[in-house]
Amino acid sequence: MVCTCIIKFDVKNSAMGNNTSKVRLEIIENKKILDVQRSSIEDSKFTMICMDRSHFNDVSAKNIKITDANLSDLEIEGAQLGGAYIHNIGMPPKSHPMYDPEAGQRPIRFENGDLNSSTINDCNLSNVIIDNCNLSGMKVNGILVEELLKHYQNSSKT
Repeated sequence: MVCTCIIKFDVKNSAMGNNTSKVRLEIIENKKILDVQRSSIEDSKFTMICMDRSHFNDVSAKNIKITDANLSDLEIEGAQLGGAYIHNIGMPPKSHPMYDPEAGQRPIRFENGDLNSSTINDCNLSNVIIDNCNLSGMKVNGILVEELLKHYQNSSKT
């Protein structure tokens, strides 16, 4: 039987950052609800955990790495993602134990984002819609998209 516990970490009588002692807390094969506020959990490790419906607000998560994760319905808002490296995403390949030939990739939506100077390489972009975006300098297979659109517009007028 798995029990539910509430653990609270409080910083009392010390300013954040002045408490240099680290306490190691291990939670193994149990269910906990953590309320962590004004604390540093840097260098922590999370393996085979369920974080469904978790909420992170005003968080520094630089150099974080997430691997072999189901991030369906993930929402990231107001985040600085400069230098992010997102790769090997989508449905599991045939060699993966969770591969389902009947499953299909649900669409991903980017809104009001700054992706300037980014690179998209070796991605399936079938049925992607790009609308109301600044395309200046954007290239597809080395060809400026603005030139492609201009050529298309000129040829459709004739």
